[in-house]
Amino acid sequence: MRSLTKNIFCLNLVILTVACLVIGNSHAADYANFHTDDELNNIEIFKTASPSVVYVTTLTRYRQRFSLNQREIQNGTGTGFIWDNSGLIVTNFHVIEGRNSRISITLNDQSSYDAEIIGVAPDKDLALLRIDAPIRKLQPLPLGDSTLLEVGRKVIAIGNPFGLDTTLTVGVVSALGREIESLTNRKIRDVIQTDASINPGNSGGPLLNSLGELVGVNTQIVSPSGASAGIGFAIPVNTVKKVIPQLLEYGREVRPEPGFSMVPDNYSRSWGIEGVAVLEVQADSAASNAGLQGLTQDRYGRVKLGDVIIQADDERIQTNDDLLSLIENHKAGDVIRITTLRERELFEYTINLAEPATY
Repeated sequence: MRSLTKNIFCLNLVILTVACLVIGNSHAADYANFHTDDELNNIEIFKTASPSVVYVTTLTRYRQRFSLNQREIQNGTGTGFIWDNSGLIVTNFHVIEGRNSRISITLNDQSSYDAEIIGVAPDKDLALLRIDAPIRKLQPLPLGDSTLLEVGRKVIAIGNPFGLDTTLTVGVVSALGREIESLTNRKIRDVIQTDASINPGNSGGPLLNSLGELVGVNTQIVSPSGASAGIGFAIPVNTVKKVIPQLLEYGREVRPEPGFSMVPDNYSRSWGIEGVAVLEVQADSAASNAGLQGLTQDRYGRVKLGDVIIQADDERIQTNDDLLSLIENHKAGDVIRITTLRERELFEYTINLAEPATY
């Protein structure tokens, strides 16, 4: 009897073990074949877009002390992406800024190419590079429309944080219409805020929508520690679309010429000026013909204030950035209306914007 009970117990144990193995294998098989719709979307975007994302490295050559030998050391890394199949690469200006060095681009297949700087737009923190790579290796990203974004829509960032190449992070659009400062202290407007993790090394990488389309260029984070704190910013793709053709043609960002220069904001504030003080008016320009006046000096060398711009096209003007941003939304030949204050008297000017200088 005791032997029979023991045999039954052993049989049950075997059955239980087999059942566990079957269930375990079933779960493993189920997980391997099961994906949520969101997971499938993430996987598809990563597979499609990652070949377009590049690793940007800046290398400086130096001579060893007490030797004629020269070496190259890495002094900066970041991310970029392929803009078109001619070899154009987009990244942040701050990734390559101030680097008297060689720029190397590493593609997704680990092949590397020296990059030529085609143009830079420090005010927008954008740079355009070019590599000479086979066209079969150049897969540009499809371009989206950043005006279609909404708070809460999913976005995906791909980049090289801390040197870890081709890393994907997922988040949502946290806010739209943000403003951040560039290295030149100009405001970059209509910036996208996202909680997709962006860390050092992600700069210059793409921000993608659920269709895998480019909607922004990751550029900055807000973080006391220097690492991701869930507040990242991306330059909208519509701004990029506007700047890249200028960098191709001029090598820099251009805007129509108003025919006058402006007193820097810090001087205006120290002088107690509210608005944008005109520094100098170009001879034979539309501004000069309209009667706009800049700073002058009397016979004793004392500086006399001319026109101070307080409004343009019905928009209040408080800083140089306000006026420059307004001008950037126009093209050569457009007319802007300016209201100024000079010696406590209001003046109205109509100024035709001229072609940008081609120096």
